[in-house]
Amino acid sequence: MHHAQPDPAKGDVFLRISTHLAERTDIASALEAVADEIAEVIPFSHADLCLYDRPGWMASYEVGIQTRWSRARTRIDASPIRDLITGKCDFMLCSDAMQDPRQTFRDACSEPIFNHGLRSRVHVLMKVMGQSIGTLNISHATPSLYTLETVQRAQHIADVLSPYFHAMHTAEQAQRATAVGQEAKRREEGLRRGALELTQTLEQERQRIGMDLHDQTLADLTRLLREVTGTTPLSRDGLSRRISDTIGDLRQIIDTAVPTLLELFGFVHAVRVHLERAVGPDPVEVEVTDLTDGAPDRLDPTTRTALFRIAQEAINNAARHSGARRIRVAIEPVAQYGLVMTVSDDGRGIPDDVDRSSGLAHMRTRARLISAEMDILNEHGCAVRVMLESRP
Repeated sequence: MHHAQPDPAKGDVFLRISTHLAERTDIASALEAVADEIAEVIPFSHADLCLYDRPGWMASYEVGIQTRWSRARTRIDASPIRDLITGKCDFMLCSDAMQDPRQTFRDACSEPIFNHGLRSRVHVLMKVMGQSIGTLNISHATPSLYTLETVQRAQHIADVLSPYFHAMHTAEQAQRATAVGQEAKRREEGLRRGALELTQTLEQERQRIGMDLHDQTLADLTRLLREVTGTTPLSRDGLSRRISDTIGDLRQIIDTAVPTLLELFGFVHAVRVHLERAVGPDPVEVEVTDLTDGAPDRLDPTTRTALFRIAQEAINNAARHSGARRIRVAIEPVAQYGLVMTVSDDGRGIPDDVDRSSGLAHMRTRARLISAEMDILNEHGCAVRVMLESRP
């Protein structure tokens, strides 16, 4: 925490600020380098720069107390200093921000104000060539510490900082844009390969279903016809039993091909039924929990089906190959609109060469095609985790 009071006897503070900034190339270290000089002019518990990041959003860089403001971008309409950012005022001066409705309005991102007791606050605009690039924000735990003179000092500091931080922020955005472009190209190529692999998989699945119908259902019906028209026809009970068996076998083929339970009864019910079928009579404890209030069923049909197929494959692996005594499927919220699905077991885990398994490769492909992240963790068994950041 910085408590230094302005001392005119010290050298030219603003010249020292410029000297420090000339030696820095990234925003975080540059702000830290000039923190002591800022504290000579204005004592503070917390200081940060809010810079325009993308339309409607601000990026924060902090010194002193570290808060959630620098850990994530903040929407302008949720910022405690939105009145300054949107041009409703030229500066903001708060004697007690914890009681100031301009900073503590409904849905405001103002938790750090209360968590760290940031009572006195002063906010001024940062400008380059007449254009606002963000704000300088200085706070202290002591109420009523800052005055209009503090505002003038803060504006002087902001005027010195602005051109340096604008240059560093512009360079940072350019680097980020380059990285995003490269990542987009890699993702596009990955999706292209994934779509090709999935197309081949679907063709193999179609052929498998055709073989199942030919080798099983058609054979059963042919045998049934032969027995019905033979010299010793089946009894009524025998005929009913054989037809029921054939219908059951056909239903299994259909359930594998089309997730009818998913359409009729929803994601969680379909997963639970598949899990119970997969373990069969084995003494395996199963559990399905949904803490998202049915979020999977609010996904678009393609995404929901792909997520269900991933769950099916993960459940099949756990039930058939892990030797587990407990299999659990958990669906939990993540971020504001996303979800994470975890299929975990207490079995022997997956071998290191997981990429050789076509089932795991298909799960990864399906995850890529719906822009989901998938992890496989071999700790005390195996956990397949799929994170999907959807939007409303």
